[in-house]
Parts: sequence; structure tokens; C-alpha cells
Amino acid sequence: MSLTTASTEPTARRKRPSTSLSGGLRALALRLHFYAGVIVAPFLLVAAVSGLLYACSWQAEKIIYAEQLRVPAAGERLPLERQVELAREARPDGKVLAVRPSAGSGETTRVLMSADGLGASERLAVFVDPYRGTVKGELAVYGGSEALPVRAWLSKLHANLHLGDPGRYYSEFAASWLWAVVGGGLVLWASRRRRRRRELLVPDRGASGRRRTLSLHGTVGLWSAAGLLFLSATGLTWSAGSGARIDGIQTALNGVTPTLAGTAAAAHHGAGAHDHAHAHHAGSGADADQVLAAAGLAGPVEIGYPSRPDEAFTVKQTDQSWPVRQDSAAVDPATAEVVATLRFADYPFLAKLTSLGVAAHTGQLFGPANQVLLAALALGLVLLIGWGYLMWWRRGRHGFGRPVPRGAWRTVPPWALALLAAGALGAAWLVPLFGYPLAAFLVLDVLIGRLRGRAG
Repeated sequence: MSLTTASTEPTARRKRPSTSLSGGLRALALRLHFYAGVIVAPFLLVAAVSGLLYACSWQAEKIIYAEQLRVPAAGERLPLERQVELAREARPDGKVLAVRPSAGSGETTRVLMSADGLGASERLAVFVDPYRGTVKGELAVYGGSEALPVRAWLSKLHANLHLGDPGRYYSEFAASWLWAVVGGGLVLWASRRRRRRRELLVPDRGASGRRRTLSLHGTVGLWSAAGLLFLSATGLTWSAGSGARIDGIQTALNGVTPTLAGTAAAAHHGAGAHDHAHAHHAGSGADADQVLAAAGLAGPVEIGYPSRPDEAFTVKQTDQSWPVRQDSAAVDPATAEVVATLRFADYPFLAKLTSLGVAAHTGQLFGPANQVLLAALALGLVLLIGWGYLMWWRRGRHGFGRPVPRGAWRTVPPWALALLAAGALGAAWLVPLFGYPLAAFLVLDVLIGRLRGRAG
């Protein structure tokens, strides 16, 4: 990563080393991987550990909140409107925002309400037994995936360390440098001299000491590389700096996720629609059962209630597992007629890609298999960081790693160096928390090189 040399020879007597593309790139990759790894690794470690816990939380919440989530199946379900009324009776101070009907045998219905004391992106879920009509409890749920308290807490820990918006920079910094660390590691591991290609994929069982650690670090890194690069790319879509850049690119390429049209279809019905949304006991307009039947959407769905006189009900599929079901429909609350639909199949390609990427990053796309894979990647990253620090420790005789040789840039052909510089500038623009620290590292490295040169 250095652009300086530590040589103490007078400038006039220095000779430019012979250029070598492969050797120069390997030296640059070594310096980048080493120093970036040492500096960024603590942030990556926090992200990996919190990500590991989050991946496990999907199954953990099914055990922790089994009383609220599951009931014995018993015949026919009560009308959905009746279930909503039972939730209202249990929490008369709340306003119904949406309802997620029981989608499978033995599952409770979630009636989502507003309530005092909730945080941003939180709603109060009242769990109703759809067979017996009893309220099984209530919990605050977070985000579009309706994370229950344990998963919600771990999600915020992973995203921002519970520090709000300032804390988001930790995860953005980690994601911004993860791809660079992984890329540098791949170059180093693939360029090592080997007698057999098999040594790329399988650890050397006969090695010991630092060589054995290097073998484990390299092979696990190789097997984890694609997944870690994916997590880096998808994680940046949530970030503050890079997320804005990515959104701008998607907008320019017509890849923005479309929104459901027709939610203003109820405007011509005036106060009648508004009254229905807030006072169902009046008996006017469509009820939840009619809205659900009119939408005709299968699988897990959420019925969103209109909050203004000019809004319609929205019914959207919430199944992000494969195959994805994310169609939605707008239903007029006065006539129970569908006034607009939005099919996932009609999303622009980039919007589909973003949706699938987010679902995979959060462990939803392939269900438990997705969550196991995320946990394995997080555990692999923890091991890689541990092995990396262990190798650094063993580089020096007294527990401090010897510095990586300086002046690697001098052995790279000028044309390749120009391409690398252009790529670095492009990456710095797209990923600000890669660009700013990189510039700072380079300036610091230049200063250190000059100081050492004068001291010599």
C-alpha cells in the first residue's frame, strides 16, 4: 500500500528496480493486505461476531418466543376481522397499522399497532390465536422482517453498535475495506509457488508453526472469499456514504425498486374511507377478510391499513425466501376492489438483484440454509482474523511483526501503476470510507518513509 521507499542511500545513487508486473503486484498486495488487515481487523471482528449472533437469532427467536408464535392447530380459523378486533380490545390505546394473518398451521396472527414508547422503525405486535381467539402476548417488532426483540437487538448491534447513526460508520468502514483485504489475500495466496494445485484448496497437514497457520489462513480465506465479497457489496447498500452513491447509480440506470401505484384510489370516497380505517365498528367499507380475498395473494402477506382519507389498503407478500414472493396490491377500502398491482416479476433487473441480495445478506433467501451459510462465513472471518494476527505476532522475535518491505510500487510497470491508481480513485469515489482512510494511510506512509530516510 506504500508509495515510498525506506532506502537510506543518496538519491543520486539509487537505481530503479527492474519492473515486474507479477512480482510488483504481489508486493503491493502483500503491503495492502498486511497493513489493511492489521488496522481494519478489529472492526471486521466486531462485525463478524455480531453477524454470527444475528445469523443464529432467526432460529433462537422461534424458541425464545414460542409462546407468542405457536399455538396448537384446532379446526377453522376465526375471521381475520374478528382477530383484529380482539387485538384492539387487548390494546385499546393502540392504532392498527397492519395485520399479518396466520400463514401456516399453528401460527399466530400478528396485529401491528402504534403505541407509546416505541423506537424508530418499531411497531407493537399483538399475537392472536386464530383458532380460539385468545391474545397470546405482545412484543415490539423491528423493521420489515418483523424482528422480535432478541433479533432486533442483535441487528442493531451489528449495524451500529446501538450508537444510532454515528455507529453506522463502524460497519461501513468494515464493509468498505473487507473487499480490499479479501482481494489482496487472494492475490497473495494464488501467486505462491506450489508443486500441486491441490495445495491451493486444502491445508498443508504436514506443516507446523507459522507455515501451518499460513496454510489454514490461505485455504479458509480462499473458500470464504466469494461469500465475504458478497457480504461486503450488499452491506454497503445500507451504508450512509456508499449507499447514497449506489442509490444514485441505480437511479441513473433505471434500477430503483418501484412503488405501488393506486394508493390514492379511495380519495373520491371522502371521509367514509378514513372513518373505516380508524373506526371499524361503524360497519362501513370493506373489512380485513374482504381486502385479503380481493388481493388474491398467496403465502405470507401483510395488510397495511390506510392512514389518510385518500389512501387504499395495501396487501403485500412478505415471503423473501426462494422463490421470492413480493407481489403487492392496492385495494379500495370502500368497494374492496383492486385498484393497482405490482409484481416482483416486473421489477427492473437491478431492483430484483438488490432485493435478492438484501434477503441473502439477512438470512432470508434460502431460509435455515442461508442462515447456516452466514454463520459459517462469520465464523470463518473470525478464524481468519485470529490466524492473521498470530502470523503477525510470529513475524518478529519479540512479538511485534516485522514491517513489510517498502518501495513495492517501484517494481510495477508504469502503465499498470496508472491503471491501479485509476481503479483506486474510482473505488474511493464509490466507497468514501475506503478512499479517505487510504489517502490518510498513504500520507502517513510517506511521512514515515521520509523520517526514516533522514534518520539513516
